Amino acid sequence: MRGNKFCFDLRYLLVVAALAFIYIQMRLFATQSEYVDRLAAAIEAENHCTSQTRLLIDKISQQQGRVVALEEQMKRQDQECRQLRALVQDLESKGIKKLIGDVQMPVAAVVVMACNRADYLEKTIKSILKYQTSVASKYPLFISQDGSNPDVRKLALSYDQLTYMQHLDFEPVHTERPGELVAYYKIARHYKWALDQLFHKHNFSRVIILEDDMEIAADFFDYFEAGATLLDRDKSILAISSWNDNGQRQFVQDPYALYRSDFFPGLGWMLSKSTWSELSPKWPKAYWDDWLRLKENHRGRQFIRPEVCRTYNFGEHGSSLGQFFKQYLEPIKLNDVQVDWKSMDLSYLLEDNYVKHFGDLVKKAKPIHGADAVLKAFNIDGDVRIQYRDQLDFEDIARQFGIFEEWKTPRYVVVVGGGQSYSGERVLMELKLGHDGMQHASETRVRDGVPRAAYKGIVVFRFQTSRRVFLVAPDSLRQLGVEDT
Repeated sequence: MRGNKFCFDLRYLLVVAALAFIYIQMRLFATQSEYVDRLAAAIEAENHCTSQTRLLIDKISQQQGRVVALEEQMKRQDQECRQLRALVQDLESKGIKKLIGDVQMPVAAVVVMACNRADYLEKTIKSILKYQTSVASKYPLFISQDGSNPDVRKLALSYDQLTYMQHLDFEPVHTERPGELVAYYKIARHYKWALDQLFHKHNFSRVIILEDDMEIAADFFDYFEAGATLLDRDKSILAISSWNDNGQRQFVQDPYALYRSDFFPGLGWMLSKSTWSELSPKWPKAYWDDWLRLKENHRGRQFIRPEVCRTYNFGEHGSSLGQFFKQYLEPIKLNDVQVDWKSMDLSYLLEDNYVKHFGDLVKKAKPIHGADAVLKAFNIDGDVRIQYRDQLDFEDIARQFGIFEEWKTPRYVVVVGGGQSYSGERVLMELKLGHDGMQHASETRVRDGVPRAAYKGIVVFRFQTSRRVFLVAPDSLRQLGVEDT
C-alpha cells in the first residue's frame, strides 16, 4: 500500500514538473517571438532610415549639380558681359576716333545734357550740326541722356554724327529740405557722371556743356576756340560762357565785345580738365550752378562772357518750370554776325590787363546822381555810370531799366512767410505751422552779394543806342583804381 502511494506521488510530481516545463517553454517561446518582432521592426526601421538617407544624398547630389550648373551659367554670363563691355568700349573708341580723326587734337568735346524732351533735343541737335559738321574733328559731339526715355534714346541713336551716352541712376533721391524738387538732385548727379566720363574716361582736355533746349550762333565754335586760348593762358579764368543774363535785344549791340564777370552765367559754357579735377570730388548733391558761385568753389576766379549771346534758350518748359521765360529768356538776342575771332586781339581780357581796360571805360562814363536815372541816361550822349548804395538801391535802379535785379547766392536762407521772389531766383517751398494753426508755405531763397553779370560789383549794359550804362557799387571804383570825381 505504501508502494502504491509512493508511485502516485511520483506521478503527481512528474505531472507538475511536466506542466512547469511546458509553461517555461511557452514563456521562452513568447519571449523569443517578442524579440524576433522587435528585431524585425529594428531591421525595418534601419532599412527605412537607409532608404531616407540615400534619398537625401540623391537630393543633395541633385542640388550640387544645380549649383555647379548655376556657377557655370554665371561664369558664362560674366564672360559675355566682359565681351559686351569690351565691344561697347571698342565701338565708343571707334566712334570717337571717327569723330575726332587722326589729324588733330580736338579743341573741346561738346556734350548736350538731355533727359526726356525729345522734341527739344531734336531742335538743339539740328542747330548744332548746322555749324559743327565742318569742324567735327575739333568739336566731337556727345548726347548724354539721364534716364531711359525711349524717344530721346531713339533720336540720339539715329544720328551717326554724334556719340550717345546714357546715365542710369537707380539710387533713391533724399532731398535735404521739404518742398525741394527731386529734379535738381538728379541733374547734379547727371552732370557729374557725364563730365567724369568725358574728362577721365575719354580724356578730353576741355568740354563745352549745352542743354537740350538751346540753339547756337553761327560763330559759336570760333568763339569757344578763342576762349580756349584764354582759358589756357590765364588761370584766373574758371570758365568761358556763351551767355549774358542781360543779353536781351534792348540791352546789347556789339557782337565783338567780351567781358570778365564774377558771376557764373552757365547756359553754354566751357571748362578745362584741370578745373574739373578740382571740382569733381566735392560736387554738390543739388543746385550745382549756385554751388559753383560760392567763393570757396570759384576761389576768386572769373568767367568770360559775351555782350551778345552765342546761345539761345528756347526751353519754356523744364525743371525750372518755365520761370521768368517770357520776361528774361525769350527776348534774348542770338548773335547773327560772323565774327572772325582768330583775327581778334583778346589780350585785354587777361587778368593783368583787364582791370585797367575796364577801369578806363568806367572812368570815361559820365556820372549820374539822384532820381530819374533812366530819363537822365536817355538825355546824355555817351556812356554813363550810376552808383548804387546797396542791394535794395541796385534792385530799384535795375527795375527802372528792366535788367535782372536779382542778387544771387548759393547759400540757403529760410524766409518765414510769403513774399515776392526776385527775378530768376530759385525758391524752395517749406510748410510751417502758423499762429492760426494752419500750414503756410515759406520760401528758401538763394542769394549772394553778386548781381548777375557783375564784375567787381559793376553791371554794364547798353541802353537805347550804343550808350553803355554802368551800375557801380560803392567800392567798385576803388577796386578798379579809378578816382571818384
